[in-house]
Amino acid sequence: MSVFLDFCDRLGVDDLEAIERKTVRRWVANLDTRGYARTSIARKVSTVRSFFEFCVKRAIVVANPAVGVNTARPPRPLPHALPSRAVAEAIDSVDSDDPAAIRDRALLELLYSTGMRVSEVAGLTIGDVDADLITITGKGQRQRVVPVGRPARRALDRWLTRGRPELAAPGAGGALFVGVRGGALDQRGIRRILDRRMASFPHALRHSFATHLLEGGADLRTVQELLGHVDLATTQIYTSVTRDHLRASYERSHPRA
Repeated sequence: MSVFLDFCDRLGVDDLEAIERKTVRRWVANLDTRGYARTSIARKVSTVRSFFEFCVKRAIVVANPAVGVNTARPPRPLPHALPSRAVAEAIDSVDSDDPAAIRDRALLELLYSTGMRVSEVAGLTIGDVDADLITITGKGQRQRVVPVGRPARRALDRWLTRGRPELAAPGAGGALFVGVRGGALDQRGIRRILDRRMASFPHALRHSFATHLLEGGADLRTVQELLGHVDLATTQIYTSVTRDHLRASYERSHPRA
């Protein structure tokens, strides 16, 4: 209770009667931002609610400001996956001998083939590419090795032999992808390419990668490893998307659906 009252003092609310529901909600949001567990927040709010119930009974305050304050997390939005045909068409539309176009094709192919985060792509070096495998350094500097599909491998080979030598400046070092000025391509540059080429964003390809794998029969543990998720629960958000796909396929295919 003292934690809540200290928070009210910092807001300049030093009278119990002046505490409103929005004050309690701001406190809950503050606790959430500070990393308190949801169960811990619920217990703290319950304590505040009980305190004000006592105050109402003793006529110290007129109403209980903690009544109706919800401590449940809002549901996580489902990931938005692009249709596989739309992804293929967008990638195939990038067909030119221009070095920047060769780079863009390789970038799109690699993102969709591996499900990498934009930060992971921006950090890639030429040395991370080895035949049909690529070494990815993810969050917390954790590394994982994932396979690269044949179309992405072909696009990468073309970029490394024909595109990158035309664009790379000496200062690019070993960066796998470089910008038109020759330096390493950063996250902002990658996002701009996705926006221009697909009217989308890198994480949409990551979502599409995971969803299309599960729809094709891959198991959740495999997808977890490929995405670099530490916790399987993070990967399980995709199961809701694939359940919808299975239901639609069933209703289209079964004679008595």
